[in-house]
Amino acid sequence: MANSRLKAIRTYLRPHWKMVSLGILSLFLVNIVSAYLPLLISNSIDQLKIGFSFSELSHQAIILLILASLMWGMRMLSRIMIFGAGRQVEFDLKQNIFQHLLTLEPSYFSNVSSGDLINRATSDVDNVRRLVGFVVLSFVNIIFAYGFTFPFMLNINVPLTLMAISVYPLMIITVQLFSGKMRDSQLQVQESLSELSELVQEDISGISLIKIYAQEEQERTAFRRKNQKLLKANLKLAQIRNLLFPMIEGISYIGLLILLWLGTEAIARGEITVGNFVALILYVEKLVFPTALLGFTITAFQRGEVSIDRIESIILAEAKVKNHETPINLNTEEIRGKITARNLTYNYPDSKVPALNNLNFTIQPGETIAIVGSIGSGKSTLANALPRLLDVAPGQLFIDGYDITQLSLPDLRKAIAYVPQESFLFSTTIKNNIRYGEPLEETAEIEYAAKQAQIHPEIINFPKKYETMVGERGITLSGGQRQRTSLARALMIDSPVLILDDALSSVDNETATEILNNLSPERDKRTVIFISHQLSAAANSDRILVMDQGKIVQSGTHDELVEQDGLYQSLWQQHRLKEVLN
Repeated sequence: MANSRLKAIRTYLRPHWKMVSLGILSLFLVNIVSAYLPLLISNSIDQLKIGFSFSELSHQAIILLILASLMWGMRMLSRIMIFGAGRQVEFDLKQNIFQHLLTLEPSYFSNVSSGDLINRATSDVDNVRRLVGFVVLSFVNIIFAYGFTFPFMLNINVPLTLMAISVYPLMIITVQLFSGKMRDSQLQVQESLSELSELVQEDISGISLIKIYAQEEQERTAFRRKNQKLLKANLKLAQIRNLLFPMIEGISYIGLLILLWLGTEAIARGEITVGNFVALILYVEKLVFPTALLGFTITAFQRGEVSIDRIESIILAEAKVKNHETPINLNTEEIRGKITARNLTYNYPDSKVPALNNLNFTIQPGETIAIVGSIGSGKSTLANALPRLLDVAPGQLFIDGYDITQLSLPDLRKAIAYVPQESFLFSTTIKNNIRYGEPLEETAEIEYAAKQAQIHPEIINFPKKYETMVGERGITLSGGQRQRTSLARALMIDSPVLILDDALSSVDNETATEILNNLSPERDKRTVIFISHQLSAAANSDRILVMDQGKIVQSGTHDELVEQDGLYQSLWQQHRLKEVLN
């Protein structure tokens, strides 16, 4: 696991190795100068014994000022370069996560909450930024600080140096003892934060339902419980940090006390000069800050490790629906829209019962086919299979004789306009929602699609007409308006195949029938698959496929099916009864 994290860090930093290298080189030079300064001060102090003129003192002061200024400039450069690389990694990760999520099929998002994904793409990415920025800078600085300081200290006096650093193994052991607990606590913090984010997002999306059922208090209690869990996780992490950091700092100061105790005796014995003793003190002081910072560095590293795991779990998630190794490219204008299923079977991963069970049918170009059946009969699964939103097996589903698993995914999906059950709209204008598939289309084409979808008269009655903002998920529109706006969006791309998956459920039967009739002039070039429970609208289609338990149990025109004893006759009788009662 540790190797995989280090490999991930190297992968993140590889595109920015020049910035990181320049930052490390700057730290290298800073620590060389920093290691030389105590010697310069030591020589100046020792020179005081034999007399030191003002000009010589001024000369030494100017040298110290120049070196200190050089150190400041190089240290600033190191921070700009390494922290800048961290920001670049943050940008790259967010871009990669978003791009990868776009390649995954919808079923992935049904198993992972959007709140958790957002938290990983923000909070966890921020933790990784600190790891490749602050942590890298801190660790490199610690290595250089110790690497350059110890040789100078040993050159002054080996016994005193060894005694001063004798406590450092204890510091390393202390850090090791706490590292596992800190990692576990940090993981708990991240998971608790994700749970809280999920609840907030879910409640905001379902605020109307919460108010309808007067469950504000229940949601407040649920939020308080998750917030309390996050608080406890943060407090536990803080307790570990508050215990570890003072211990590390205290141990480092023990080394300084040992030096003060033994160093004064060494001066009295004439083993070292006062200047050398001051230099040793400065060297030990120089190590106190990076040593004390080690605790914060380890915390940031632990957070980064946890976040790397959480981010990599997204990036390493493989799309089940992929382009064929040698995909067939299609020209949408040449597609006629013939759809064929041969023994089409599909099982959801967690189900032993097939959602689609050995389906065989052919839909001719320009036909309008209605698919009806009870809830759970497999209608939506079939609709999702056609544009390969599901991973169907090769050799089962064809468009114009081409196996859909061998077609280029962008070409296949451009050939199929699909309006799903949930009419999702983006938080922008009606105009932009309708032309989402063709962002450059002008108003005339947009209005034509809206007229076909029977939504144009209502849009022009809005104060801002097509520039009306629809709000998040189209909340400012009614259910029927959202569905017809979604239909207009699908009609806008003028694909040879149109799938309506119960996409007019919030529209009355008369309007739904008018919409389908509006599509009639387009039948010569468009195949329409209409999945619906609105049998009055379905009755006007060329053919009707009746599904039950994943199978097609009946097929024919409305007039043919109502004369047959079967499921369709039963559904039609129920439909007529509802019309009478209403």
